[in-house]
Amino acid sequence: MAEKILIVDDEPDMLKLLSMILKEKTPYEIITTNNPIEAVQLVKTTDFDLIITDLKMPGLDGLQLLEEVKKKNEDIPVVIITAYGTIDSATEAIEKGGFDFITKPFKKEQILFTIERALKWLKVQKENRMLKDKLKLTTGN
Repeated sequence: MAEKILIVDDEPDMLKLLSMILKEKTPYEIITTNNPIEAVQLVKTTDFDLIITDLKMPGLDGLQLLEEVKKKNEDIPVVIITAYGTIDSATEAIEKGGFDFITKPFKKEQILFTIERALKWLKVQKENRMLKDKLKLTTGN
């Protein structure tokens, strides 16, 4: 089953661009929304393997969305993309559990590389959790 990626950006052109890049270059299932409030509901009802979100959006920003994602599953990697990148906002995103912080404009290769890295990281997290659970069963701890 293909990994499922949610892309959230209030700019329809950016959603189209990211969706086109990913559908063209990857086998992943892509779901998009320009409404961050809807994104929170999607995260609560659907299992995603990766979230890509804009930082600045009306109603709910990317950091708030990151916090909502981490409430559901702390392992889901969240990549924040922004045209308003500062060291402070990047630091805050990483401190809150963000996987990576990419500034616009970005190169297609950069976003594809980051996605591959995030999905590999998620796979390792899942394997670690599975091995820890097996170890608990065999040792009784």
